Amino acid sequence: MEKHIDNSSTSELVKKLAQRLIASGKTIATAESCTGGNIAHNITLLAGSSQYFLGGIVSYANEVKMNVLGVRKEDLEKYGAVSQAVVESMATGACQTIGCNYSVATSGVAGPGGGSDEKPVGTVWMAVSDGKKTVSKLWHFDGNREEIIEKATKTAIFMLLEIVC
Repeated sequence: MEKHIDNSSTSELVKKLAQRLIASGKTIATAESCTGGNIAHNITLLAGSSQYFLGGIVSYANEVKMNVLGVRKEDLEKYGAVSQAVVESMATGACQTIGCNYSVATSGVAGPGGGSDEKPVGTVWMAVSDGKKTVSKLWHFDGNREEIIEKATKTAIFMLLEIVC
């Protein structure tokens, strides 16, 4: 999958996603932590995105993850913010809170600090959801903070593209 992602620019992926969403009449939203709103930014760079993009939540703080997206405190304490359980809850919570057909969520370590042996800089969990079924994947990106955010953004858009009918 990564090789395919690298063959298209982020803007090309956004255009493909837009075409599918407009054709199907479906909507999307984002729940972002480590990407800090960059996915939403890239989606809204394309004119007409208001036809399918309902909104995004930048849930950098755990309190926002819990209070806005419905992430369980127990999951944050047991697994940490950068985990499958948390990112899946973020994606599901975005669908429920915003009322979209599909959502994408990211939680990771963009660096330069904050990494650990278990979760080094570049570790990013992503999930896509339709509110009922959620699919997640763990990614490891190389580079500096900006490069990690850009790679995670592009990958998240690709993951959305894969589930949008």
